Amino acid sequence: MKRFLLAALVTLVSFTSAEEKPNVLFIAIDDLNAMIGALGGTPKALTPNIDRLAKRGILFSRAYCAAPACNPSRTAVLTGMRPTTSGVYFNNQDWRESSRLKDIVTLPEHFRNHGYQVMGGGKLYHAASLSEKGHTGLLDGDSWDVYFPSKNQQLEKEALPEKIPMNGSKEYYKGFFDWAALDIADDEMGDAKVVSWASKQLSRVHDKPLFLGVGIYRPHIPFYTPKPYFDLYPEDELVLPGIVEGDLDDIPKAGQAMARRDWHQWVEENNQWKSFVRAYFASVSFADAMVGRLVDALDSGPNAGNTVVVLWSDHGYHLGHKEHWEKFALWEQTTRVPLIFSAPGIEGGSVCHHPASLLDVYPTLAALTNTGVEPQWDGESLVPFLKDPGAESNRAVVITQGPGNHAVRSNSWRYIRYADNTEELYDHENDPDEFTNLAALPGFEPVIREHAVHLPESEAELDPAARGKRKK
Repeated sequence: MKRFLLAALVTLVSFTSAEEKPNVLFIAIDDLNAMIGALGGTPKALTPNIDRLAKRGILFSRAYCAAPACNPSRTAVLTGMRPTTSGVYFNNQDWRESSRLKDIVTLPEHFRNHGYQVMGGGKLYHAASLSEKGHTGLLDGDSWDVYFPSKNQQLEKEALPEKIPMNGSKEYYKGFFDWAALDIADDEMGDAKVVSWASKQLSRVHDKPLFLGVGIYRPHIPFYTPKPYFDLYPEDELVLPGIVEGDLDDIPKAGQAMARRDWHQWVEENNQWKSFVRAYFASVSFADAMVGRLVDALDSGPNAGNTVVVLWSDHGYHLGHKEHWEKFALWEQTTRVPLIFSAPGIEGGSVCHHPASLLDVYPTLAALTNTGVEPQWDGESLVPFLKDPGAESNRAVVITQGPGNHAVRSNSWRYIRYADNTEELYDHENDPDEFTNLAALPGFEPVIREHAVHLPESEAELDPAARGKRKK
């Protein structure tokens, strides 16, 4: 892997130089699945701004998170380490208290160590608007020169309806599995305040090359979003995700246990499925509008010709697929994410269809900026595919949901093995919705063996130091 990374760095001599390193705009979107316009599919959200960014960059159509949960996924992006290396598997682990990560150089620290001014705002680490404590989340403020709203807070205050829940149930997330069309302007939303601050940074000339991280919270629950975005999706025109009766009957108990079938039952019994999908898509389109503001600010500012842009989401999102909602499972819908790179010297407008991992974001940005290699990386630089999206690749990527539970995604297959050694196998050429588990059927043993070799050989245990309260 090290030879691969060094080779990728060598290829970038024509893109960057020590004298003039490119700026970096690092856009993280929360809970955004792959149902965006540029990736097609049915149903899909209206995302014209993300789509135009894809047209000027390279879109990875088969990009996957390292873990389908906010904290382990974001920890993987910011350290370059998979959960089985770091031991960070769950949202309730304080990653910075982990003994394995104590001396790791994180992504913002890497760029600060290489002469960048490092600025960030919004949700880049695990955080949630569901409580006051959640607004701070697991922010690592000392790794940044400047953070907005502050080095002690990731999220601005949430715009709220007159009551909670407005449409959901108090049984789920204390009523925050909810939605409402708000009669407010975009600028009253917390994300808009973060994006406004970030846009000002993009409009300025900086003394050093700039690394600017921007975390957009929508479409995370609750789906409280300005009404015009709901109006984009008339409910009677919505297409629901396809499901089949008894879809989960052929999968192991370990897989069934990950599905939130009680949530799905409530949604169906209360005739709220279309309303939830509409609210999610409205929040996606709002997030897309925020991306548009960032791209416009970049294009109209002094840094337009010398900025690397990456856009990614921490994991996907189920909207009733496989009788499941949200994330925390190992199927396609909750693990596939949008991933776009745009960079000086790279011709945009192409799509790479080979599997990629969010573990690749850190080494790819380092290669694009010629800022060196960190020894802990588990991912690979994607620069060869930015230069030639059609380059040959037999790669498979691994996704982890808790110790012992892993999915392996190759070009044509998804193989899942749970901690109790039960399995799932899906043929994506003929079954993209993963309706038929082939693992127990005769004739597929060679496919299973081929994919099983990618499973981790060892797994870090849960770190006791990462389970307690954060030290002040």
